[in-house]
Amino acid sequence: MVRLGVNIDHVATVRQARRTVEPDPVWAAVLAQLGGADGITIHLREDRRHIQDRDVRLLRETVTIRLNLEMAAVEEITQFACAVKPDEATLVPERRQEITTEGGLDVVANQAAVEKTIHALKGHGIHLSLFIDANLRQIETAKLLGADAIEFHTGRYADARSPADCQRELDVLRESARQAHELGLHVHMGHGLTYRNVQPIVGIPEVEELNIGHSIVSRAVMVGMERAVREMKELLKPAFKST
Repeated sequence: MVRLGVNIDHVATVRQARRTVEPDPVWAAVLAQLGGADGITIHLREDRRHIQDRDVRLLRETVTIRLNLEMAAVEEITQFACAVKPDEATLVPERRQEITTEGGLDVVANQAAVEKTIHALKGHGIHLSLFIDANLRQIETAKLLGADAIEFHTGRYADARSPADCQRELDVLRESARQAHELGLHVHMGHGLTYRNVQPIVGIPEVEELNIGHSIVSRAVMVGMERAVREMKELLKPAFKST
């Protein structure tokens, strides 16, 4: 069964809108775990727009499932991650002006910084994933730099408006997943996935994990976090895997 990593950043987004203490991301993580989440994903941005340092420390102390820290390949966050020791770190691009991550990390153009960060984090026993676009050169470079896994940015698939465009982007993801798997990389995917579009992604045989945040948190506003996670988990069952 495909693992589900629940990204709780937007719980913190609501909290930071008022600079108050609620809703609590740690509480959300506990409820997500009760709903069947296999992991908790958080993005500690350089500008601290949602998740805060204290959240990460508390989550490290309380989460009993896999904790995945999304982060930029920069010295400050790297030192923090080495101290906190999440189970996994996923290196992502960051741009202060963006509302959300707009694409994959260009590991070809940023090899030196990515390699330095990978070396530092792996030295502390942290599993390493790179959030990249579905592109063979990016995949091969991720393998060369020593990544354990890659997470394909699924935004182009999620944003496709016509059935033909959707199928084309799905085919790209399917082929890239095959290529990554053949190189010995674990295959994850995420960004823009919802209850309505996730099933074709689940059908890609090489996919081991999906990281989903906004759609689950949005659903949780209406029905609660535990139920929202449970409903997404139902869509990830093996029955949806293609042969």
